[in-house]
Order: sequence, then structure tokens, then C-alpha cells
Amino acid sequence: MTDKIRNIAIIAHVDHGKTTLVDKLLEAGGAYGAHQEVTERAMDSMDLEKEKGITIKSKNTSIHWNDHTINIIDTPGHADFGGEVERVMKMVDGVFLVVDAYEGPQAQTRFVLKKALAEGLHPIVVVNKVDRDFARPAEVRDMVLELFLDLDASEEQFEAPFFYGSAKNGFFVSDLENDEQKDMLPLLQGIIDSVPAPEAKAEEPFRMLVSNIDWDNYVGRVALGKVLSGQVQKGDNIWLHRKDGTKVRSKITRVFEYGASASDESALAAAGNIVGISGFEDIDIGETLSLEEGAETLPFVNIDPPTITMQFSINNGPFAGRDGKHVTSRAIRERLEREIKTNISIEVSDAEQAGVFNVSARGAMQIAVLVETMRREGFELLVSRPSVITKRIDDKLMEPFETLYVECPDDALGGVMKTLANRKARVENMGTNAHGATLEATVSTRGIIGFEFELLNLTSGHGIMSHLFKEYAPHCGEISTRSTGTLISMATGTAMQYSLLPLEDRGKLFIEPGDEVYEGQIIGENPRKVDLAVNPVKEKALTNHRSAGKDNTTTLAPPIKMGLERSIEYINADELVEATPNFLRIRKRVLDPNERKRMERKSKG
Repeated sequence: MTDKIRNIAIIAHVDHGKTTLVDKLLEAGGAYGAHQEVTERAMDSMDLEKEKGITIKSKNTSIHWNDHTINIIDTPGHADFGGEVERVMKMVDGVFLVVDAYEGPQAQTRFVLKKALAEGLHPIVVVNKVDRDFARPAEVRDMVLELFLDLDASEEQFEAPFFYGSAKNGFFVSDLENDEQKDMLPLLQGIIDSVPAPEAKAEEPFRMLVSNIDWDNYVGRVALGKVLSGQVQKGDNIWLHRKDGTKVRSKITRVFEYGASASDESALAAAGNIVGISGFEDIDIGETLSLEEGAETLPFVNIDPPTITMQFSINNGPFAGRDGKHVTSRAIRERLEREIKTNISIEVSDAEQAGVFNVSARGAMQIAVLVETMRREGFELLVSRPSVITKRIDDKLMEPFETLYVECPDDALGGVMKTLANRKARVENMGTNAHGATLEATVSTRGIIGFEFELLNLTSGHGIMSHLFKEYAPHCGEISTRSTGTLISMATGTAMQYSLLPLEDRGKLFIEPGDEVYEGQIIGENPRKVDLAVNPVKEKALTNHRSAGKDNTTTLAPPIKMGLERSIEYINADELVEATPNFLRIRKRVLDPNERKRMERKSKG
């Protein structure tokens, strides 16, 4: 039975075509019946994944082809969700390394591949998008082999098979020149031939490491993992070995195998297979399930620590409770505790003030995804600007630094270099490719916050960046990432066109007539580096005289609408983002202007 199982994870940089590749493999493996509609991006199950076009959570599926079961785990390609990738390494024996035929291996590819090679996994290299303009599969092959050498791949890993093709067009071959480009079957055969069957001891008692947690509406928490030995079925009694050393006995209520579009209830969790088991009310990633009470617990993969932290707190603004269902600190705490059970790269702790929580993660995007999910679930909360997690090593203040990779048009290079210099980045390498200039720089994590939006403005949307945690190094001093001030509302009410027209000359507006605003809310940007108090709710004084030509018929320019990620990276330390199901507002931490002045004087004194 075990000989017929193959477990493989798909790793790649964001946007190199992982999810599309899984779709085509499912189709080729006969996952859809003759009259069944083929689902596009079948593995992107969250609304946010479909909207952003990226994978956020690791998910598994399986293909039954030629008497074999191929379990495939689709992993995120964005560095912020690296924790999702690291923990699935224990479940698989091989990895699909998907690389764009033009871009070659990128930052995230390097990070995940390093983890996979260190675990001794067998790689299969898939050079995707050979139909792209400027595709250079032969050069990309050399780049991947160089990367293998850099990452100390073993001789066996270095001899990994290469497949070339296009997931979009549904074909892959091992030789682009001579093989017929017709379907995905060479890739399926490549998995069977190159990835070893899982090392599992069928005759020993059942043991499994929990590598992921799923949720089922009928049975609650489902523990996912690879069965390392033995087998169990529905109704069997097993032991849960917790991280703290305690043991809990429970009965299995369901066993899941993961098929094409949904999880199927299976009768047996057999050695070597990746399954889901339910029956434990409270179970965490990294814990061990076993048939015997005295079984040894299994080691879990080390997860890289978080590098940034943000504060979540209850919404205490004048409009609190108008829009959301969950507005108490208890509701926010319970939601965050639920999150850390399934997302092990996020850490939550209580701040010094009551009702404020410190949420730490790999990057601002990871926390922004959590806030966006909470908004959609009906939560109202305030979120602070990201700040980096510093350490003291040998009495020196250290902060996280990252390697930043930038690709931009040649004419924008000067502006990009100037911005990076302002953010105290050190350029390590420069080059060119068919799209323009490429840069590699070392920059503190603080310097990266908000850089992506600046890059898009500097390059008219053509700039691409990716970054990867490098090391903790000495603190590099003050970095100023925002060179503008703000326009702050000095009154509460409805914004009026009459008031907003003269304010448009002062700066760019974030609101439009008819919007509800409150005292202390930031309603626009002042080009000079000072905050201006303005009144956007003043109405025109009406008289009973009508004079010709006096009415102002000028229209306002459309306001700047910032999304959640942009808002979080835009704000300063003394500002907060108010996130509710239907509104995003930027505000000062202290709404009262007199209180703000007092605090300013105190900090100067």
C-alpha cells in the first residue's frame, strides 16, 4: 500500500503559477468526472486568496492515477506566509520547485528550497511559462543548478529531473526540442519515478505528527498530518501527546482523505498517507497522535521567529459599535487565540494597557490579511503601525535586516536609488534584464515598510520587489518613511462640499462630501511636514438673496482611497487605522487636540 503513495509539496515564488499547475494536474489525473465542471484555481478556497490571486494557507489535495495516490500540498509563495511552508516539510518526501521561464528563481524560492533541501526532500524542477515573451528555459535551468550549489544540495538532489512547459496551456515535457507538447502526463510519471514512497512502518502501532489544523462544520477541529506508522479507523481510541507533556485519550469520529475539490470521508488512515483525523476538541500543530500511551513524541520543524509587531485594540472612536457585531476586547482576544492555533507563525501577547494586544508576525501583509479576515467576520478594531522586534545582543541594540530584490524600468532607477538611500539601504548588486534594471540591497525591516507603494508610484506600476529575512544586525538609526503631514478634522459631522473645496488647495483629500467624520480623524495629506487642523463639516451660511454667478460650481477631485495594507504602512507611530466591516478610517491615537498639544509639550520638555 505504502509503495503506491507519493507525497509532494509545491513551492515557488509568488505568481510563478503554482495554483494553476495544481488545477491542471487534478484535471490530468482524472479528478473531474466527464460532466463535472473544471474549477479554476480550485485550491484557493479563501475569498481573500481569490481576490488577491495569491495563496495564503497551505492546502492539500490528492490525485489517484495509475493505481497510485499522489498527495499534493499547495503552499504560499509570499515570504510573509513562510510559516505555512515550513511546517508542511514534515509531511512530504519531495518538492515541486516551480520557476518562471523568464524570471528564474526569486527570493522566496531560495528561502523555501533551503528548508526543503535541509529536510532531505527530493526536488523536481518545473520550468513554467515557456510560452512567455523573452522566456529563457536553458538559462533558467543553469540558474536553478547554481542555486542548488549555493544551498549545499546533495549529489542526489543536484541530479533533480527538469520539466519544461506551460501550466496555462496544459503541457509539460522533459525535452522542449524533441518531445511532443500535448499533456501533463510526463509530469505525473515524473512524480512516480523521482519521488520515493514515504518511509512508513505499516506493522508498527499508529503514530502521526499534527502538521496542520483544518475546520469542519460538523466535527470541529481536524488534525492533518502524514501517518508515520500503523493504521487507524473511525471509532478507534487514540492518545494525544501535548507539547506540555500531558496526554489525552479520545475516540476518532472521522477520518478524511483529501480529494479533488473537497475532503472525502475515508475508512482508514493508513501508513504513509496524508489524512485528517477528528475527535479531539482541542489540538495544536506540532503535537503527536498515537495508539499507545507510552509512544515517543515526534519532533516538529523549527519555525523562523516573527520580525514585526503591531497593536490591536478595541475601537474607542466616536463611531464605535455602529458598524460591527464584535466590538469588545474579549471577542478580539478569543479571535486572536483561535488564529494562533492554526497559524503558528503569529504570536499574540497582552500589552501594558488594558484591551490592547501585541500581534507579532513575519511581515505587515500577514497581519493585514488577518485584520481583513476579522473585518469580514464583523469585527471592529484599531490597528497601529508595524514596528520591528529588536533584540539586545552583547549589550548592542539589534534589529532585523532583509535582502531586498527590486526590478524596475531604467528611467526610474535614479528615483528608486534615492528612496532606498533615504531608507538607509545598502545596495549590494546591480544588473539588467529584458525589463530594465535589477537591484539587490540590504535594508532594515523598518526601511521596507511602505516601500512597495512608493516603488509603484516611482515606476508607474512597473516595479517589482521581493524581500527575505537575512539577519539581526546593529540598529541603523532613525528612518523617516513619510515626508508629508496630515489634515486633521477639528469637528464631528458630515463632510460638506463647501468646506472641502478650499481644503483641496491645502493637500490631497481622503474623504468626499457626505462622508461622516469625527474630531481627530485624518481626512487628507498636507504636502508640508506639519499637521493642520481643518473643519470639513462647515456648511454654507444661507441668505434669502440669490445673486447671479456667485454659486461655486467647481467640482472636487476624487479622493485618495487607501486599502488596508496601504493605510497600515502609511500611518505614523501616533496614528491608528480604524478597521470596521464597511469603513477604513485613519485617525490620531489621541483625538482631543488640546490633549495632543499637552503630550507634545511633555515629550519636548
